[in-house]
Amino acid sequence: MTSLNVEKLSTRYQTSKGEIHALEDVSFSLNEGESIGIAGESACGKSTLGLSIIRMLIGGKTISGKINFNGESILDLSEQEFDKRYRWKKIAMVFQGAMNSLDPVFTIKEQFVEVLKQHRYEGSFEKVISDAINSVSLDENILKKYPHELSGGMKQRVIIAMALILKPKFVIADEPTTALDVLIQAQIVNLLKKLKKDGLSIMIITHDLAILSEIADKIGIMYGGQIVEFGSSYDVFKNPKHPYTQGLLASIPTLYGNKPTYIKGIPPSLLDPKPECRFIARCPLAMEKCKKDPPNFKTDSGYVKCWLLEDKE
Repeated sequence: MTSLNVEKLSTRYQTSKGEIHALEDVSFSLNEGESIGIAGESACGKSTLGLSIIRMLIGGKTISGKINFNGESILDLSEQEFDKRYRWKKIAMVFQGAMNSLDPVFTIKEQFVEVLKQHRYEGSFEKVISDAINSVSLDENILKKYPHELSGGMKQRVIIAMALILKPKFVIADEPTTALDVLIQAQIVNLLKKLKKDGLSIMIITHDLAILSEIADKIGIMYGGQIVEFGSSYDVFKNPKHPYTQGLLASIPTLYGNKPTYIKGIPPSLLDPKPECRFIARCPLAMEKCKKDPPNFKTDSGYVKCWLLEDKE
């Protein structure tokens, strides 16, 4: 059963300089219990994609496309209806910089209670808070503590527990391991694996491709507001087809002595972008045809937005 289907999603931000094309024709699907990794450079649209799905864009607006969750179009719902039926109940999000999201003057338990009151939870507060804390392998003694008394990894787990407290079916985790040391990163990755085994669908937004190789069933590589390559984790890592994906993977140090390379140039401006391949200025394989925006060419497990695939479809 498909839990999430995104079709040709486009999102804009209005600025003093004009309209920023933050997302452009983004499409992918995710089945129940699957995980998807979204990777790419900063400002490529990863966080905007997550915020568009949970409808918490500040200063932004989804102008076209569809987001279907279990067969229902959630973009057609009013803000009140979406908040009542979906936000945090079926779709939740762990925001970027989540460790800084806790209020320093309230205990952890008081902040859990505030979440439940905000969403008008009618069951036992004690039980649901206890279940949420146990789900992320934390001791209930931390409920009496203040955020400054917790380590970075513990605070990150608390934020994940808050996202899980109303038992959503789908969680968006935006940079869940940023600013954590490698041991705590491993703990968070193992936690996400556990949640996935329990049937939770997860979207992981990150710069760290190594994390995605461990947990993601599917991967979407974003560049310039578009998904330029989408497919199974195995296909994307073992046989990357888009030059940008190849460049990202080549930039990762290995144990075999291969010298990492980097992608020359800078990402394109998303302020009124040209109708061409957005990677054209940095692509070592660019050709005349790349001056036209390429369509999505099908692959065995997804698609690639590159003219090099035209004759291989």
